Amino acid sequence: MSRRRKTIRRHVLPDPRYKSVLVTELVGVVLKEGKKTIAERIVYTALDVLDKKLEGTETPLEKFEICLENIKPRLETKTRRVGGANYQVPMEVAPERAKALALRWLLDAARKRTEPDMATRLAAELISAKNNEGNAVRKKNDTHKMAEANKAFAHFRF
Repeated sequence: MSRRRKTIRRHVLPDPRYKSVLVTELVGVVLKEGKKTIAERIVYTALDVLDKKLEGTETPLEKFEICLENIKPRLETKTRRVGGANYQVPMEVAPERAKALALRWLLDAARKRTEPDMATRLAAELISAKNNEGNAVRKKNDTHKMAEANKAFAHFRF
């Protein structure tokens, strides 16, 4: 357990268009060098493209939430030192951390794509995440496989 003081959770205000805290957090992850209007334009354009490409009765926000659910990890491994040896111990992921990891993995996967601009890259990665494909979902599956492979060390959890 950390000996530092408890972290203070910041309450994020919802974004103006969708009234969603989740979209605001995505804007914060996309944000570079404090250019928030550019980050908002990228996210809103990506959500518009997502809405046009994926047919359905859901709103763009609901489609985005489904994409994020497909990326969120349920299990991860943490390193524990026991008796001079390091073990990868599988642990459940807290909901807040799962959301943070999903947003980070989504952005990393989008940045590695080859589409011409960031909005289309993000939209393409969201579309592939909706279909349970893409690098962000692959990262989640790799994390789950690692946790599954180290299930024998689950008794070191504390």
